[in-house]
Amino acid sequence: MIQKQENIMSQETIVLIIYTIAVIFGLLLFVIWFFIAFQNRKNKLLVKQIEAEKRYERELATSQLEIQEQTFKNIGWELHDNVGQLLSVLSIQLNMILLKAPRTIQKQLKDTSDVLSNTIQEVRNLSKTLNNEVVNKNGLIRSLEIEVERFNRLKYLKASFEVNGKITCISAAHEILIFRIYQEFLANVMKHSKAKNLSVTLNFNANDLEIIAEDNGVGFDTFQKTESSGLQTIKGRATLLNAKYSLTSIIDNGTKLVLLYTFPNETKN
Repeated sequence: MIQKQENIMSQETIVLIIYTIAVIFGLLLFVIWFFIAFQNRKNKLLVKQIEAEKRYERELATSQLEIQEQTFKNIGWELHDNVGQLLSVLSIQLNMILLKAPRTIQKQLKDTSDVLSNTIQEVRNLSKTLNNEVVNKNGLIRSLEIEVERFNRLKYLKASFEVNGKITCISAAHEILIFRIYQEFLANVMKHSKAKNLSVTLNFNANDLEIIAEDNGVGFDTFQKTESSGLQTIKGRATLLNAKYSLTSIIDNGTKLVLLYTFPNETKN
């Protein structure tokens, strides 16, 4: 009888142990599930927050660039309509003076007139590159080519332009962003580089467009912190394009800008 009671107690103990283990295991599973669910929810909230911040930054950058584009357009109109007209009037008056001037100063006046005519043409060309409607009409390749031709025309330095691969059409909005990036780089070449040579190369690949602009000028220290608006503008436009870019420079050995723009799926199709 005692043995039977001991067996019953032993079975009850085993059942109790199994039940306890099951409860603990169940609680452990619940804790694990709760932790995973909490982490997933937390991660989703973080992702949403990051996406919201990115959207805000993109909207802010887009607004800023739209303001810049409108400013460029207004400056372009002013250069073409007002400054250009004033210079044209000045050219007409100079030519009238040239007809009546003594022979001793006619050559000097003729040289001045030629310089003024070239200035008028350059002002008109500059006004066109500032107007995004003209850039859209010319397209990215021709617009970049015109910028390079301006260097050679002014005899500022020796510039080359090359296009490789099968040309892929991209949206006008993206063409403007890419052109403005390289227009900023080329403006810095003219202002600061003291370069003798400049090359701009477009490589159209199957899935992306690689644009390389490189000069052999004085370069600058890329590790030195700078608040350059030009560099910030390049970064902002590259971000809007979802493009990778690198700006490298070596003191006394030139500067190089590489932009890698991946074609959107609809472009490749």
